[in-house]
Amino acid sequence: MLVDSVPEQRAEPAPAPPARRAVRAVGLLVSLGVLAVVAVASIAVGAKELSVAQVWHGLFASSGTYGDVVVDERLARTLLGLLAGAALGLAGAVLQALTRNPLADPGLLGINAGASAAVVTAITFFGVTSLSGYVWFAFLGAAAVGALVWFLGGSRGATPVRLALAGTAISAALYGYLQAVMITNGAALAKMRFWTVGSLSSATDSTIEQVLPFLVAGTVLALALARPLNAMEMGDDTARSLGAHLNRTRALSMLAATVLCGAATAACGPIVFVGLMVPHVVRSFTGPDLRWILPYAAVLSPVLLLGSDVIGRVVARPSEVQVGIITAIIGGPVFIFLVRRRRTAQL
Repeated sequence: MLVDSVPEQRAEPAPAPPARRAVRAVGLLVSLGVLAVVAVASIAVGAKELSVAQVWHGLFASSGTYGDVVVDERLARTLLGLLAGAALGLAGAVLQALTRNPLADPGLLGINAGASAAVVTAITFFGVTSLSGYVWFAFLGAAAVGALVWFLGGSRGATPVRLALAGTAISAALYGYLQAVMITNGAALAKMRFWTVGSLSSATDSTIEQVLPFLVAGTVLALALARPLNAMEMGDDTARSLGAHLNRTRALSMLAATVLCGAATAACGPIVFVGLMVPHVVRSFTGPDLRWILPYAAVLSPVLLLGSDVIGRVVARPSEVQVGIITAIIGGPVFIFLVRRRRTAQL
């Protein structure tokens, strides 16, 4: 058990009125419908124009030119977009609850920087050139930085401020190393330039198979942390009085966020704004209850990621704009609007 409940008290927000719970449930179903529509659009629309009949033939015949385009390219990147989007949304929601900072995202604790530094190290010093090699180096880099942040920020009692400060300091150091290596090594710069933008275009069945176990494990752990994180949002003293194990919850939250973000970043590169914006938007209409924020974030984050990927494939035909660029273009103005609203929900 992550939380030992005291019989007279509850380690979670008071139950919402039945009408509000019904609205939230209907909203989640609608969100799933929107996700299904966007996923279909991701398969049907691409840099290469295909008719509905050609897409249908490519899906179910899975041979010839149409099968190569639809199954090997579009279907694989759609599946990766679904998985990576959900992972980034869950990681962002967990980190925002962990640090009690609605502006927190996976980059705050240095996870993206760790993955990027590991990839440039693999390219420069170990001669790694394939995406399958990048995946493992990126994941190990993210995991190593997550462990280091916990050691520096939590070894004497983790607090949101100490974790955030440790992550910020490590990010700055790693990005300095990253820039130094890329400037002095033209080959590393050329290979890293595409990966660091963030893209789904390199998705393959092999990549999905490599990251899927980590994404599933991280998702299960993140969803299981909803109740203890709810208790911690009331403050350390209140959470402790309700029987919450603070250090254990923070350690498991760090682990969940590191696994989710590390796997997603390893497969797609560092994609910005998804883990930052979507949980923030979700909180504005669900309130602070993580039992609703996490499922909504897991559904709506892939909507943003896949929708951005579709836009990137259409606006520059027959080429495409990487999804990381589109999410930044969309996310910046939308997020500025949200944080300026007077009634934006607070943690």
